[in-house]
Amino acid sequence: MKYETVIGLEVHVQINTNTKIFCSCSTEFGAPANTHTCPVCLGMPGSLPVLNEKFLKHSIKVALAIDCTVANFIKFDRKHYFYPDLPKDYQISQYDKPLASNGHLDIDTDAGIKRIRILRAHMEEDAGKLIHTPTASLVDYNRTGTPLLEIVTEPDLNSADETYAYLTQLKSILEYLEVSDCDMEKGSLRCDANISIRPIGQKELGTKTELKNMNSFKGIRDALNYEIKRQEKQLDAGNLIIQETRLWDETKQKTFSMRTKEEAHDYRYFPDPDLVPFTVDSLTIENIRKALPEFPKAKKQRLISEYDLSEYDAGVISADKHLGLYFEQAAKQYNNPKNICNWLMGDIMNYLNTNNIPAIKLKDLLPPKKLTAMLEMIDQNIISGKIAKKILPEIITTGKEASVIIKEQNLSQISDTSELESIIKQVITENDKVVEELKSGKDQALMFLVGQVMKKTRGKANPQMVNAIINKQINNS
Repeated sequence: MKYETVIGLEVHVQINTNTKIFCSCSTEFGAPANTHTCPVCLGMPGSLPVLNEKFLKHSIKVALAIDCTVANFIKFDRKHYFYPDLPKDYQISQYDKPLASNGHLDIDTDAGIKRIRILRAHMEEDAGKLIHTPTASLVDYNRTGTPLLEIVTEPDLNSADETYAYLTQLKSILEYLEVSDCDMEKGSLRCDANISIRPIGQKELGTKTELKNMNSFKGIRDALNYEIKRQEKQLDAGNLIIQETRLWDETKQKTFSMRTKEEAHDYRYFPDPDLVPFTVDSLTIENIRKALPEFPKAKKQRLISEYDLSEYDAGVISADKHLGLYFEQAAKQYNNPKNICNWLMGDIMNYLNTNNIPAIKLKDLLPPKKLTAMLEMIDQNIISGKIAKKILPEIITTGKEASVIIKEQNLSQISDTSELESIIKQVITENDKVVEELKSGKDQALMFLVGQVMKKTRGKANPQMVNAIINKQINNS
C-alpha cells in the first residue's frame, strides 16, 4: 500500500420538530411547492426569528450522546452566500461558538475499536430545493428554515468501510434518541465527505476533494472507494489532485467535477442581530443527560449478558432500536431467545428488506405474540420449520394466527409413523441408485431422499422422523 486515505465528514441531521427552526411553518414532507412558507423563513423585511425550543433540546441530546461538551452560551451567526435556494442571501448558522464541541464516537473496525473525534456540532437552518427541468430551474422554499444539526468530524477516518461504520453507528444513536427519522431519501440525513490521500509516512495532508450527492450509506461507501482509486491513479500518473467539489453518479458509479475550489469562501460571518445570545444553564443540560436512553453499545452488552446471545447476534439486534424492542417483547413470551434472534435476522428481516418496510412497523405487521405462537407450534411438532417459513408472509399480510392458516390449508405436520413409513418406502423404491449411494456412505444421498419425502408430503413430514425411518429401512433392506 503506497497511500493513506484521510476522510472527514460533515453530517446534516434534520431534527424532528413539527415547525421550522425560527417560525411556525410546518416541516411536513411532500407538501405542494412553496406552501409552507412565511415572511420569517423567506426573510421579508421586518420579520423576526424566534428559536424553536424543541429543536434546541433535541440538539443538546444528540451532542451529549456523542460525548460533546455542550456550551452554556448560545449565539447565532449569519453566513452570507448568494444562491437561488437561499431567499435571505444568508443562512442562519453558528460560527465561532457552536452548540457543542470536542466529542467522539467509537466504531468497530477489523483492527479493533477506533475513536473518531468530533470537532463540533452546530445548529443551522436548511436552504430551499432547486428543481431543474429541460426549460427552467425552479425553487421550492418549503424546506427553507428546516432545523438542522451539523456534526463535523476530525479527519480521523481512513477508509470507506470506517466511514460506513461511523455513519451506521451515528444513525443508530439518532434513532435511539428519536430525534430524527434519518430518511436519506427525504433529505433528513445528508453527508458530505472531504477526502484526500497521501504517501504512507507523510504528515502533511494531501489536496482534498469534497464529495456530495450521496443518497445512501452504500452510495457513500461506493463513492469513497471510487474517489480513492481515482486519486491514486492521478498521483501514480504524476498529476496533481485539484481541490474541487465532486458529485457522485449512482447510475454510472463514478464521481464527476461540479466546481473547483481555488480558495476558501469568505462567508462574511457576523452575529445575527435579530437573535439575542442567551445561556443554557448547566442544570438544564444535566437533566437532559439524565433522561438519555440506553444506547446501542450498552444494549448490545446487556443482550449478551441477559439472553446469552453471541456478540454478532446482539450487535445486529441492538443496531436498530425497534428491532431490539421487538426482540425483548418476544423473549418475554417465549423462552428461546436464540431462536427468536434467528428468525428476526433471517426470514423476518428478509421480508422487511424485500418489501422496503422499516423495523418500526414490524410490531404492527407481526405482533410478537403471533411470532412466538408460531415458534411454539414448531417446538410441539405441529408444523415443520419449512411450513413455518412458508406461512410467515401470509401471517404478516393477512393478520391471521398461524394456527388458523394451518387449519385452513391442512398444513399440520405428519408424525404418524405408519403413514411416513409408507411414503418413505415408495421414495426408496423410486430411487434405487440413490439408495446404493447412501449405502456406500454418501451423506448427500440421505438429504436427497429426505427432500423427496418432503416434496410428496408438501413439506408436512416430520424431518427428524423421516431421517430415522429412512436409515432404519435402508439398514434392514
